[in-house]
Amino acid sequence: MAVPTVIMEVENDGVAIITISNPPVNALALQIFEGLKQKFAEAMRRNDVKAIVLTGNGGKFSGGFDINVFEMIHKTGDLSILPDASVDLLVNVIEDAKKPTVAAIAGLALGGGLELALASHARIAVSRAQLGLPELSLGVIPGSGGTQRLPRLVGLPKAVEMMLSSRPIMSEEGKEVGLVDAIVPLEELLKVSKQWALDIAARRKPWIRSLHAMDKLGSLSEAHDIIKMARQQAKQTAKNMPQHLACLDVIEEGIIHGGYIGVLKEAKVFKELVASVTSKALVHNFFAQRATAKIVWLKIGERKMKCNGIEIDWGGGGGGGLMGSGIATALILSNIYVVLKEINSEYLLKGIKTVEANIRDLLSRKRLAQDNADKALSMLKGVIDYSEFKDVDLVIEAVIEDVPLKQKIFSEIEKACPPHCILASNTSTIDLNVVGEKTRSQDRIVGAHFFSPAHVMPLLEIVRTEKTSPQAILDLMAVGKTIKKVPVVVGNCTGFAVNRTFFPYSQGAHILVNLGVDVFRIDRLITEFGLPLGPFQLQDLAGYGVAVATTKEFASYFPDRTFHSPLVELLMKNGRNGKNNGKGYYIYKKGSKPKPDPLVLPIVEESRMLTNIMPSGKPIIVTDQEIVEMILFPVVNEACRVLDEGIVIRASDLDVASVLGMSFPSYRGGIIFWADSIGADHVYQSLKKWSQVYGNFYKPSSFLEERALRGIPLSAPASSPSASRSRL
Repeated sequence: MAVPTVIMEVENDGVAIITISNPPVNALALQIFEGLKQKFAEAMRRNDVKAIVLTGNGGKFSGGFDINVFEMIHKTGDLSILPDASVDLLVNVIEDAKKPTVAAIAGLALGGGLELALASHARIAVSRAQLGLPELSLGVIPGSGGTQRLPRLVGLPKAVEMMLSSRPIMSEEGKEVGLVDAIVPLEELLKVSKQWALDIAARRKPWIRSLHAMDKLGSLSEAHDIIKMARQQAKQTAKNMPQHLACLDVIEEGIIHGGYIGVLKEAKVFKELVASVTSKALVHNFFAQRATAKIVWLKIGERKMKCNGIEIDWGGGGGGGLMGSGIATALILSNIYVVLKEINSEYLLKGIKTVEANIRDLLSRKRLAQDNADKALSMLKGVIDYSEFKDVDLVIEAVIEDVPLKQKIFSEIEKACPPHCILASNTSTIDLNVVGEKTRSQDRIVGAHFFSPAHVMPLLEIVRTEKTSPQAILDLMAVGKTIKKVPVVVGNCTGFAVNRTFFPYSQGAHILVNLGVDVFRIDRLITEFGLPLGPFQLQDLAGYGVAVATTKEFASYFPDRTFHSPLVELLMKNGRNGKNNGKGYYIYKKGSKPKPDPLVLPIVEESRMLTNIMPSGKPIIVTDQEIVEMILFPVVNEACRVLDEGIVIRASDLDVASVLGMSFPSYRGGIIFWADSIGADHVYQSLKKWSQVYGNFYKPSSFLEERALRGIPLSAPASSPSASRSRL
C-alpha cells in the first residue's frame, strides 16, 4: 500500500509545485497535513520560490479528509487525533502567506480537498471536475473554513445549497458562480496555474484572500432572510439531524462577526459533531456499504456480461410488470443490452411503454440527458418467445409470486439459454430451492431481488442457495455494481434478509391498532422517527394484495410469531385498495398530499371487535416512545434470528440492507447499529415484558437473549461459524 506523501519541486520560473499523493483519491490523511505544513514552510523560506501551485497526483486534486480518522475517533473517543489544520495550515500558512498559492484542480476537489483550494488565492480547474462540500452526509460540517469561504466566493444562496445538499457541482458551473477562475485542458493545467500564480505575485492578477471577501455576501438583512428560510427547510427535510442547523449557525456567525471568528466557531462545532451519535451512524453506514463486496470465499475472476434477457410476465393480468420494466430500465441506463420477453404482443407493448415512461420521467426531472435517453432505449428489444435467448449471459425472471408459474419459466429458460447463463429470480419471498427444483442447473440459480422502483432503489439482494456457484454470485455482483446498485449477498430463506427482517414491522403496527392505538398516530410517530412512510401509508402504496400475499407466505413459515389482522381484508371488502383506487387509510387525490380518511375508523373498530385483544375491551395506554419501540423492536428481534441463522455475512450488511432496502434512516446507522446504540438489554427486557402481556409475537429470540444477558453487542461476530456455513 502506498504511503501518503507530499512532494515539492521548484522549477526554474520560481514556482514551487506541491503535490498531494495518497491513491486512489488523494485523501487528506494525517501525514498529508503534516507534509503540507513542512512543504509550505520550506517554500516560504526559500528565496528562489516566488509562488506556489498546489495539486494532486494521478489526475485528482483531493477527495477530502481521510474518513478512517473519523472511524478511529468513534472507536477510541480521542478527539485529539484531529489535526488543527483550519487555522494553523489553511489560514496562517496558506491564505495569509506572503507568497500566493494557486490550486490546480483535476478530477475532484471534495470536502477538505475543496477547502484547501478555497484557502488558495486562485483556482484553475479542468473540465468536468467535481467540486463540493459533502461533509453533512457524514454527520459533520466542513471543518477547515468551508462554511466561511464558500459563501464569500459563490454567494450565500449557492453556498447554502451546496453544503446542505452535499451534492457536488461541475467545474463549469463553478466558473459561472465564481468558485473557479479558469477552466483549461488537462495538459495545460500546470502551465496555466503556474503563470497565474506568478501573475498574482507580480500583482498582474488580484491577490484574493477569500476569508476576507465581502462583495458576494449581500446585506445582513438579506443574509438573515436566506438563513431563516434554509433553517425552516432543514427542519422539514433533515429532521433528527443536528449538522444542518449547526452548519447554518456557523455560517451566520461568520457573516455577523467576520470570517475569522466564523472559522473558530466552525472548528469547535466540527469537533462536537464528529463525536455525535449521528456522525457515528453515518460513518458506520459509509464503511458498511463498502464492506458488502468483501466476501472472503469469492476468489475467482468475474466474466464480462454481454447481454441480459429479462423475462417479464404480468401473470395474465395486464402486461408489462412494473418490477420487470424497472429492472430493464436500470440495465439499459448502464448500457447493457436487454431482451424483454412477454407472453404476448399486447403485454409486451405495455412493458416497453412502461420502460419508456421511466426514461421520460428521468428526462423531465433532468436526471438524464436526451442523447443518453435515446441510447438507453436503443439497448432494449422486445420479444414474445425465447429465440433471442440463445446467447444471453443472464436471465432475470420477474413474474408475480406464483410458484408453479416460476417453476414453469425456469424449466423453459434452462432449455433456451446457453449452459453458462445465470438463471436469476426476482422473487421477494419464495424459497429459491422451490423455484428451481424442476431444473438440472442448481448451480446457476440465484436470487436477484430488486426493490421497487427497481431503476431508483439502490439495493440489490443477491440470494445464494447451498448449490449456487461462486461464479454466479460474483458475476451478478459485477452486474449490480455496473448498474450502480449496492449488492448484498444473503442466504436463502423465506423473505431472504430484508423482507424477512421487516415482516414484523407491519405485524407490530396491526397489533397496536387492534389494541386500540390510533392508525394515524402510529404513522406520524414512525415518520418522526425517520422512516419516509408509516406502516399503514406504506400498505396503501404497495397495494393490499401484496400485504395479503406476503402475510400468508410468512404465516406458513413462521406461524408462532404471525398475527392475523382482518383489517386489510375489511378495507378491501369496503371498496378500498389504497392508492390504486384513491381510497385506503388515506385519501389520494392527484396534485395533493395524502390525507387521513376519518371514514376508515369504523372499519378499524370492526377489526378490533373481531380480534378482541384489547385488555378488558379498552384501548391500551402507551407513550409515543413505546409505540415506536413496539413496532421496531420486533424487527430487531427478527434481525437477530437472521444473524443467528447466518443469512447475512456480517451484521453491517443487514444495516446497509435496512437503509437502502427499507429506507431505515441512515443517520441511525441501520437496524442493528441502532439497536446496539440503545442497548440490547433494553430491547430484550422490553420484548420480554410485552410477550408476557401480548403473546409470542414479542418473545425474544435466543440470540437476543444471549447477547443481552452477556452484554455482547448484537453486531459482534458470532463465536461459532457453524450457522454462517449453513447458509453462506
